[in-house]
Order: sequence, then structure tokens, then C-alpha cells
Amino acid sequence: MQRHLISAADLSRDDAVLILDTAEEMSRVADRPIKKLPTLRGRTVVNLFFEDSTRTRISFEAAEKRLSADVINFSAKGSSVSKGESLKDTAQTLEAMGVDAVVIRHGASGAPYRLANSGWIDAAVINAGDGTHQHPTQALLDAFTMRRRLVGRDAGLGHDLAGRRVTLVGDVLHSRVARSNVDLLHTLGAEVTLVAPPTLLPVGVGTWPCEVSYDLDSTLPKSDAVMMLRVQRERMNAAFFPTEREYSRRYGLDGDRMARMPEHAIVMHPGPMVRGMEITAQVADSDRCTAIEQVANGVSIRMAVLYLLLGGNEPATTATTARTEEK
Repeated sequence: MQRHLISAADLSRDDAVLILDTAEEMSRVADRPIKKLPTLRGRTVVNLFFEDSTRTRISFEAAEKRLSADVINFSAKGSSVSKGESLKDTAQTLEAMGVDAVVIRHGASGAPYRLANSGWIDAAVINAGDGTHQHPTQALLDAFTMRRRLVGRDAGLGHDLAGRRVTLVGDVLHSRVARSNVDLLHTLGAEVTLVAPPTLLPVGVGTWPCEVSYDLDSTLPKSDAVMMLRVQRERMNAAFFPTEREYSRRYGLDGDRMARMPEHAIVMHPGPMVRGMEITAQVADSDRCTAIEQVANGVSIRMAVLYLLLGGNEPATTATTARTEEK
């Protein structure tokens, strides 16, 4: 493991599998009466959020507290940022307070990289989403959910997602989740297909390690997992498709389309869902939809990342390795 987690593309296969296996160990903490580990006692972690968030911020906070870290929540609204303070000055303020790690979400692509490599702060930096660039812990929790559902909770230890076929559908152009998943799933050996209208695919997508299709119906029967992406209107400044109804008809997932998927296939969504547009209530509430599992698995993944970056890796690694060798 490197010192920072900025991009899913920075992870090797062994790094990714180590995080997934460590998260499996961390998930067992949730089954305990007292959901606490002393691993990060005395360490201070700042959640530095310049963009609104519900799932990611709460998930990181829960992970930090379960590892006994001291947690400081920073929101741009109501802080000196609203008065014009720069990222550099904010970072140096945190450095003066002696923080050990910074979890940052920022509207500008590249902000976490800048923070990690500028010399402004001597702390581990974890990217919780930057612009339309990357969201590595989301990709990790998605891969964790896929491995659990498609391979098995214990059978998956030490394994990647080689040979699995994953389809990402929707607003790829504005989605950091899509970019992160393509990078990580390729590293883990999965075959990825992007399905979207031409207007919602980024320039240069042909160089990405994935296939591209404009026909959702043709890809569903050969998919092990289908991830629906939200249309991010807050990042749009033009009309990318005629109407919501037209988009839903071509690229929305309803009960009829879900029935064309293989029986073992799962439906995923990073949230927040817009029911009735990219996904119907029937699909969102079905047993095949893993949206709520992804939220729960996000806490385990973020515990694993914090543990490996700040707490060392011997106890969890030893337990994971022993279990893998016994198979």
C-alpha cells in the first residue's frame, strides 16, 4: 500500500485484493455487540468535504469511529472557505493542528492529488471524490459487493474478479464512479462494458480498458453485474438527451429488462437513486439490487483503507493469509 489513496488506477491487483480481504475481516466487527477496534486510538482524521455528501461522509465517519480515531468533520459551508480561503491555507491550518489523515471531497478534479503532493500537509490523503475524476473507495466497495455476491463471502478471500462481466449504464461523462470502476475492475480481471448515449460518453473513451455499447438490451443477457449511474444534472450545462422519458425508455432498467439478465446477475447503484428515471422502484426494491449492501460494505472498505494507511497491516494480513492458505 502506498501512503495515499488518490486514484483506483494507482492500485495493483495485490493492493486491491489486500484491501478487499482486509475489509472482509473488518466486516466482522459489525456483528459484535460493541463495534469498536482500538487500531487508530490517538490518531486524528479530518473529513474535509467541499461538496455535499450523505453516504460517503457518514460512511467514512462511521469507519473512523469504529477504529477509535478522533474525528473532525469539516464542511466548506460555514467555514472560512466561504470567505475565500484557499485549499492551501485550509491544509496548512490542519497541518498546524497535527492531523494524521485527511479524507477530502472536492468539486475540482485533481484537488486530492494536489493536497497529497504539494508539501502543504504531512498526512495521509484519501480521495472521497474529486470532480468528475475519481472516487476510489466507491470502486472498492463496489468490487467488494460483487465479489461477495458472485464468488462468496469466504470463498472470495484472496481472489479477484477475473472473467466476470460488468456493465455500467448511464451518465459516464460526468461520473467519477464510472472512471474508478473501469480502472479497478480492469485491474481485478473483470470485463467491463459501458452503455450510454453518445452524448454522455467522454472524449477518448476508446482508450479506456473497456468496451462501449449504445444498446442496453443486447448487453443485459451476458452481464454478471449491471451498475446504473445517475444522470448528474448538477454538472450539466446543456441538453444531453431529448427528454427524461426518452432516456428512461432507452437506458432505464425496469422489471422487463431485469428479467433478461442471468439468474445470478445483480443490479447495483452507487446512489443517490432517481427512481423512475435510470431505475424503477420495482428493480430498486428487488432482492437482486445491492444498493443497501453497498452502503454497509462501504463502512468495511473504508475501515480497511484507513487501517492499512494508518494502522499497519500485520494482524489483518496474517489472518487473511492464513485463511487463504488453508483453502
